[in-house]
Amino acid sequence: MSEAYLLKTEPSEYSFADLQRDRITIWDGVSNPSAVKNLREMTPGARLIIYETGERRSAVGTATVESVDASDPKNPRVKIKAGKLLAKTVTLAEIKANKLFVDSPLVRIGRLSVVPLTSAQHKFLTGG
Repeated sequence: MSEAYLLKTEPSEYSFADLQRDRITIWDGVSNPSAVKNLREMTPGARLIIYETGERRSAVGTATVESVDASDPKNPRVKIKAGKLLAKTVTLAEIKANKLFVDSPLVRIGRLSVVPLTSAQHKFLTGG
């Protein structure tokens, strides 16, 4: 179980700016079995990186898990709270070039929308 995750979103559907506007949202509707498993394993307080797909293809902001309702194992509902914009966005090219991500599902399984992160990966993405 990870303490940090990366959540991918299509900015034309729901961007990090939308999350900041809403402050809190339910992250659900994920269908990939591996991504659903990752959502179910989240715990309150887990750190999140929001990654925008499409033309942007970059990690753009942070969030935290507020609560997890996994009563429906096929559609867990994770309540997340917006954090801050990253001081510097991190592009997919920068992620792929970093040896920390060589074995990451983020690089190996490009379509996976919920990806566990190691502490070192989270630190790299947040510039910490």
